[in-house]
Amino acid sequence: MIHLFNKGTDLNKPVLLLLHGTGGNEKDLLSLAEMISPESSVLSVRGNVSENGMPRFFRRLSEGVFDEEDLIFRTKELYEFIEEAANKYDFNRDQVVAVGYSNGANIAGSLILHYENSLKGAILHHPMVPRRGIELPKLDGLPVFIGAGKNDPICPPQETEELQQLLNNAGAKVHLKWDDMGHQLSRAEAEEAAEWFSKHLL
Repeated sequence: MIHLFNKGTDLNKPVLLLLHGTGGNEKDLLSLAEMISPESSVLSVRGNVSENGMPRFFRRLSEGVFDEEDLIFRTKELYEFIEEAANKYDFNRDQVVAVGYSNGANIAGSLILHYENSLKGAILHHPMVPRRGIELPKLDGLPVFIGAGKNDPICPPQETEELQQLLNNAGAKVHLKWDDMGHQLSRAEAEEAAEWFSKHLL
């Protein structure tokens, strides 16, 4: 997978796995990583799927309707890539925290729903429910931040609440931050994510 890796100045801090939104690339969320944990190493990945020339992490059939077969395949692909990157760049695989926006948040959520201990924690900006009707792994105490917009046309509030409920029921500790925005990532949301990260993952 196309990616970049920036070695941090404090190797005891979690490694940030950056996952962009539709049409983004591996450079999109670097400023967000700097805000969340400037001393952390960063593994930023570009989605392997192209939708009309726009990188994504998995295919969709239409707006908000995911290609589940591709989602499962791409989730496994990303999971295995993180393992490979940990070996290549010599970082602790157990210390990876995902930071995803929109489509990137959805693939991060899918990692959590499909693989036990796939992440140390996650910051999900404007995620949807990746899959329904599957047995979830034990997520005991997994710290998850969800940033959501009350006026988000792509991810309505009930979608956010359903994801929160799913994760909570599997044992995760979810912090939900509501904003009066739409689907865009606001500075206030990013700042609260950074504050949450320092309390729960450092």
